[in-house]
Amino acid sequence: MTIKEVTTVLEELAPLQHAEDFDNVGLLIGNPKNTVTGILVTLDTLENVVDEAIAKNCNLIVSFHPIIFKGLKRITGKNYVERVVLKAIENKIAIYSMHTALDNNPLGVNAKICEVLGVKNPKILIPKTGVIKKLTTYVPNTHLENLREALFNVGAGNIGNYSHCSFSVEGMGSFKPGTNAKPTIGEIGKTHFENESKLSMTFDPVFQNKILAALFKTHPYEEVAYELVNLENVNQNLGMGMIGTLEKPVNAKDFLEFLKHKMNVSVVRHSELIDKKIEKVAVLGGSGAFAINAAKQAGADIYITADVKYHEFYQAEKKLIIADIGHYETEQFTKNLLVQYLNEKIPNFAVTLSESITNPIKYY
Repeated sequence: MTIKEVTTVLEELAPLQHAEDFDNVGLLIGNPKNTVTGILVTLDTLENVVDEAIAKNCNLIVSFHPIIFKGLKRITGKNYVERVVLKAIENKIAIYSMHTALDNNPLGVNAKICEVLGVKNPKILIPKTGVIKKLTTYVPNTHLENLREALFNVGAGNIGNYSHCSFSVEGMGSFKPGTNAKPTIGEIGKTHFENESKLSMTFDPVFQNKILAALFKTHPYEEVAYELVNLENVNQNLGMGMIGTLEKPVNAKDFLEFLKHKMNVSVVRHSELIDKKIEKVAVLGGSGAFAINAAKQAGADIYITADVKYHEFYQAEKKLIIADIGHYETEQFTKNLLVQYLNEKIPNFAVTLSESITNPIKYY
């Protein structure tokens, strides 16, 4: 199995197109054509993780956080990022990062937190916009159903829990084939009128290449008229954070004790407790202060995240509890999720959960 084959499997779970624009995801180091000897899954790629990969004969590290985030102008080993890159290259170890591509996935980081905490029926807290496209084309009525089905088969027309979604309306098309044309219907030099249908479908940009290939292969015309439009519609199944409900409401102090136990943390930094039971729970792994207002608007009783600053705790305004359990702690189960996924997709292959501790924050 090659590195490219493994990363293709990972991108079925978390397509890179779903990552945030600021992020650096995908294959950061390594030749995609190289054969994989073993996979080491980690939250962060540090020097001790590369050492672990060497010891365990793993030449592909699948990391949640990207070790290369900003541009590198030189690689001399002067800091931990450069030392990791040097050591990985010297030992022919590839590094692949998923980060916000997995953050935005409904089966990713935040779904795992909900699973651990027993949060039921989780929904996306901040759905993404700008990640839906629309294809419109014009096809002879005689070929409408064949084309529609061909596009469905490669991912067009999927909306949330629905598939095979499309819209068509009949009209009259016209064209005049030029001297060098090879028209399927009509004659060179003569204007031809044809009963056609305008066919429209929305789709995830991940499938664009396959959709266009199916369009050109199935459409009968030599020149295919089509339009691609970026939509601002919200994608309810993609985005940051999740919110759901507990099976039974509990008082705030009991829930904080439960949170400490389940997330294996020694301390929870939180805003003032509210005088109501905790039932609706919002979560966002990693730095999530930007979503405090979204959690309030969604009616959360508690919002669990990390990296909340002093003044940001004031935003709770006694409407919910903000609970900061630590960056590493919110994302700690992500590597377990990835190991489970890879073992299901490529069984009988060496996928190893890293034993290296990469949390830079210590508690006294």
